[in-house]
Amino acid sequence: QVQLVESGGGLVEAGGSLRLSCAASGRTFSGWAMGWFRQAPGKEREFVATISRSGGTTYYADSVTGRFTISRDNAKNTVYLQMNSLKPEDTAVYYCAANPRTALTVRIYARRDDYDYWGQGTQVTVSS
Repeated sequence: QVQLVESGGGLVEAGGSLRLSCAASGRTFSGWAMGWFRQAPGKEREFVATISRSGGTTYYADSVTGRFTISRDNAKNTVYLQMNSLKPEDTAVYYCAANPRTALTVRIYARRDDYDYWGQGTQVTVSS
């Protein structure tokens, strides 16, 4: 059974930074593409960022491009989301997700149904 556990959320002022972490169980972590999504109150869960198995390819939602950076450490089975220049509209519960059906060729996985495993989420609140 795959488990994903997020941490690092909290309350921060606009313009500040946070670093989210997602620790994954499972010996095949390095074979999965990983993603971060977020869900604000009253809104649907939306894509934030994704990273390929090796970490060599990343892709971001337009709303976070240039401010957020996704990375991974396969030796630690962990994926990160560095969030800088935070805005009040970034307030949401942030979820990491794993795609165990990752193709051997590099692809971009930006849809919710690309991912089979989800963490419990971590709250990020940005005050104005």
